[in-house]
Amino acid sequence: MKVPLLDLTAQYEAIKDDVLQVLHEVCQEQRFILGPRVSALEAELARYCNTADAVGVSSGTDALLISLMAAEIGPGDLVATTPYTFFATAGVIHRTGAKPVFADIDPDTYNLSPARLARAVDRIPKADQRRLKAVLPVHLYGQCAEMDPILDIARGENLTVIEDAAQAIGAEYKGRRAGSMGDFGCFSFFPSKNLGAFGDGGCVTVPSAAEAHRLRVLRVHGSEPKYHHLLIGGNFRLDALQAAVVSIKLKHLDRWTEKRRENADRYRRYFASAKLDDRIGLPAEKQDRHIYNQFVIRVKEKRDGLKAFLAESGIGTEIYYPVPLHLQPCFSHLDYRKGDFPESEAAAQETLALPIFPELTDAQAAYVVEKIEAFFQNKL
Repeated sequence: MKVPLLDLTAQYEAIKDDVLQVLHEVCQEQRFILGPRVSALEAELARYCNTADAVGVSSGTDALLISLMAAEIGPGDLVATTPYTFFATAGVIHRTGAKPVFADIDPDTYNLSPARLARAVDRIPKADQRRLKAVLPVHLYGQCAEMDPILDIARGENLTVIEDAAQAIGAEYKGRRAGSMGDFGCFSFFPSKNLGAFGDGGCVTVPSAAEAHRLRVLRVHGSEPKYHHLLIGGNFRLDALQAAVVSIKLKHLDRWTEKRRENADRYRRYFASAKLDDRIGLPAEKQDRHIYNQFVIRVKEKRDGLKAFLAESGIGTEIYYPVPLHLQPCFSHLDYRKGDFPESEAAAQETLALPIFPELTDAQAAYVVEKIEAFFQNKL
């Protein structure tokens, strides 16, 4: 049996007619950059995320970058974040001329630990504390970070809060949607995301019309009116074709999310029957609504061997993220060392993502767990 990590062809078959129709309409309209399609999607996303506004941008990475720019983060500033995340989270901080300040993660959720964030803030020398301008928590794998204490820290230090919600559209924390709790919420429409485009795309959610206006100016090189620049922005525009596709998919998102959550429950039942508690740690559900962008297990030993065995059995898996950011060569100038963030380093060595896409069948899920059980029984 073949079980891919993600099967977008099955998703496409269910929406193909609608997608082809709207792509034809966009081609007929010949309005490919921004325009009414993007505006309509922005309104839909703001409603979905329970925010005042949403601004479509060119990618999830650019959503983070333009948010930092809107917050006037720049050379010499410090931004606190997690070392266990996709590279873009810290990469955009560096691109503004600011410096990432890392704090370790909660070992159960893999999200930024509020207690460790507080310690990281306290360790900043007094002479440099005024340089700390923002905190950038990540809602990793589809579950929100512990936002209330993070927001308390931010308020106490007068910090901008930029939520990296690239993997968490529709996730909830105490009844609040990802992207609605901070000053900016950043989303990615990369095709593998729960809400994916047919290429790159993203959006930023904000709590005020004034901030949305600033973002819309920044995404067109800071131009308002055309060819007149009070700000220096960039080319962060979302195109109409991607907006049209995302708008169609958004109508199906809650149903797809519930299928992912059902698949997570199914995995839990099969793992319980397999009695692998001493070998496998399952994802912790600590917040209201985990949307399972990934289903990440913790393999206490022989993680890489298990991954290879599953590949031989036709099962797709992925390791997110094998090298924490503080150990990446390009960040060596930050002077972090191995052992500085033990929870992030342990997660990098022990985690493995299993297939969790909405169309995953019962037989496929059973096969995945069966093969994991076989691996440990045979002590391969």
